Amino acid sequence: MERKMPSRIVVSRELAELLKLLAHPDRLRMIEELRHGEKDVTSIAAALDLPSTRISQHLAPLRAHRLVEDRREGRNHFYRLTQPAIAAWIVEALEFLDVRSRLDESAHIERVRELWTADTPASSR
Repeated sequence: MERKMPSRIVVSRELAELLKLLAHPDRLRMIEELRHGEKDVTSIAAALDLPSTRISQHLAPLRAHRLVEDRREGRNHFYRLTQPAIAAWIVEALEFLDVRSRLDESAHIERVRELWTADTPASSR
């Protein structure tokens, strides 16, 4: 049993770091936006109605933790999820919000679930 304990500690710490990284509404929305495929900073900013500088600030730690990769084309940087399944994992986490939410909030959660699982990008998020 003692041999397994250090690996559980390491894995728990790594998972905690991942959850801390994801613990920002803008980053969650960015991951959801990138589930549709590669996008440049300007496109992400427009879709999320956020300044490009803010998008770039959030992309830096996501890239450092290898959740996104970038590709340069001239002056543009295009980003994509390295593991697109993380977007589905986040949608699955909405189920936990249902448990904690008040009844009047459940419609909002269901609407987000519909938007985030749609096959085509939604115009408003």
